[in-house]
Amino acid sequence: MKNLILFLCVLYTGVTFSQNKQFITLEQAIEIAQKKSPDYKALLNQNQSSYWRYRNYKAGFLPQLRLDATLPQYANSVQRLTNDSGQDIFVRSNQSRIDGTLSLNQNIAFTGGTLSFSSQLERVDIFGDNNATRFSVVPFSINYNQNSLLFNEFKWDKKIEPLIYEESKRQFIESMEEISLNTARRYFALLKAQMQTKIALANLSNQDTLFQISKGRFKIGKIAENDLLQMELSVLNSKNTVTTNEIDLKRSSQNLARYLELNTENLVLNIPKELTTFTVTVEKALEEAKSNRKAVIEFRRKRLEAEKRVAEVKGSNRLRLGLSANFGISQQGDVFNDLFQNYNQQQNLQVTLSIPLLDWGVSKSRRKLAEADKDLIYNNVDQDEQEFEQEIYLHTLNWQNQRNFLKTAKKAKEIATKRYEITKKRFVLGKITITDLNLALTEKDRSVLQYLNSLEKFWIDYYTLRRLTLYDFIKNKKIEVEDITYD
Repeated sequence: MKNLILFLCVLYTGVTFSQNKQFITLEQAIEIAQKKSPDYKALLNQNQSSYWRYRNYKAGFLPQLRLDATLPQYANSVQRLTNDSGQDIFVRSNQSRIDGTLSLNQNIAFTGGTLSFSSQLERVDIFGDNNATRFSVVPFSINYNQNSLLFNEFKWDKKIEPLIYEESKRQFIESMEEISLNTARRYFALLKAQMQTKIALANLSNQDTLFQISKGRFKIGKIAENDLLQMELSVLNSKNTVTTNEIDLKRSSQNLARYLELNTENLVLNIPKELTTFTVTVEKALEEAKSNRKAVIEFRRKRLEAEKRVAEVKGSNRLRLGLSANFGISQQGDVFNDLFQNYNQQQNLQVTLSIPLLDWGVSKSRRKLAEADKDLIYNNVDQDEQEFEQEIYLHTLNWQNQRNFLKTAKKAKEIATKRYEITKKRFVLGKITITDLNLALTEKDRSVLQYLNSLEKFWIDYYTLRRLTLYDFIKNKKIEVEDITYD
């Protein structure tokens, strides 16, 4: 039996060393995850979408030069026309048309309209018995168009879009800290699996040694058969524990290795050390969170979007006013060179008005609905702000006590380990029963795992504190990442 256990230990060790081992610390694992993990790749795609949305918004207020052309349009068909007498007649049309318009457009944020400067050239070729070519030119034309004089969408966009972009940048930093949390959870899952496997193998070896001793004592009548059977049962249970822990170890190794995209699953982890002592007050945590977190920008953005919706409904619900104006020069003729002289002026002005005279309360209901939605959003945001502050408050208080919990767990582990060693020696000397030994063993194993659980909670709470405040309390500075540009 002892040879079998030694073989298992050698086999376990041999498998470990036969593969490419990779030593890795918690800080190294987090650094790798923030560059290679699936969460980071998804975050890059999300951030890229926000980046190009903001670029599109900024470009919308820059001059836009565009060319619109028809190259060419040909039609040979019979069309129905109404003549001067009011009669419908059918006329065959056989002609081609080529035209082009070069325009410079500029959105005006102050007014909410679009100003454009354009030039247009058109050529029409008529085929058939009366072949002819005609030209039309508009060398210069100024156009202004505004859909609504009572609602300026550009003004609201200049308030909201920068907030959305700033929100996305802060979200990127928060997501990077979330990656740290996910990595820490996977790291400690593997660390605990490795420790449990190590403990199970050691316990199996110790249980077998004690079983051999118990068999000798049973032969000389120093212990009862019940104690011998209980010891043998302990050996069998230890074997099952080793098998279970090795399966869990394999699963945890795969989870961490795949998350970090490592070439090997044979990872050797270090037990993270405690951080240097630093104090975090609730006031400081709330101050940094309100200065750095995405949620603060999100609250402001949601209120503005609700106000925009109300302004839009009010601006177009009862009275709709639109404006369109044009001023320019034009010329038409059969000779191209004669087009650029004796220009004709062209100008027009159009103001549109729309008033619902009888809508059975539709306009009022739309306005009331928009105002009710705004009040609901305001209430929800107020509640979210309270939960935001409460979360930081409670976590900060919890963090202040977490280091004490860790010290207590560490001391309990040391005491339980020492007690088990003393108990094992006393059992070998025949001074205590197998029940007392198993109890000490159980307490020792539990204290080791409780220490690892407490250490895990300590680091999880630390990275949670960083995510909630986006502030590094060890270095006393705001957490920042380099801006990523996309070509």
